[in-house]
Amino acid sequence: MANCAICGVYACRTGELDRLPDDCPMRTGELPDSLPIYSEPEIRRIAKVAAQIEAEGYMRWTRVEETMEFARRLGFTRLGLAFCAGLREEARILARVLRANGFTVISAMCKTGSVPKEQIGVLDCEKVNPGTWEAMCNNIGQALLLNRAGTQLNITFGLCVGHDALFNKYSEALVTCLVVKDRVLAHNPIGALNTSYGYYRPALYERHKKAWESE
Repeated sequence: MANCAICGVYACRTGELDRLPDDCPMRTGELPDSLPIYSEPEIRRIAKVAAQIEAEGYMRWTRVEETMEFARRLGFTRLGLAFCAGLREEARILARVLRANGFTVISAMCKTGSVPKEQIGVLDCEKVNPGTWEAMCNNIGQALLLNRAGTQLNITFGLCVGHDALFNKYSEALVTCLVVKDRVLAHNPIGALNTSYGYYRPALYERHKKAWESE
């Protein structure tokens, strides 16, 4: 079973394979052979471009710049933008930037279809604002809309947890994430982890531990 997050050695990163831990999938043989997949021309091309951008843009290019360069080098001109309604102003700016750089942009907001939450079994008391009409996040609809438009690369922009998973599952084009949703931390989720031994310790450990223990 892979436990790379708690390894601490990371010999795979340095190439010092004699230092691999005993339970490392590379040593135990549990790691599936992915190289045949990388031998497929299109996969190889995508992986190579991503590696080149990683090197050239390291500590120099913003994520927006990297995304445009990635699309440009792969010859993608038709981009899909799947965005959250709460970030519609920022999405408008991004679409403007992409178009100014020669891309065709097809954008789809999460509330497309205007489907009431009751349609998927959400109770009134489970809404963001009980007692009001609320549209569900129709992320499958977003994906299907962009599929129909023939996008070559889809950019997710602030989709909620779970909603992004559904979009990724149904998108026919490659998906890259530009912005993730975290309303509390100004869309910077890693802030919670960086303060997990201080300010956010009660929220990340104690509160949820109590929830597990009560189940």
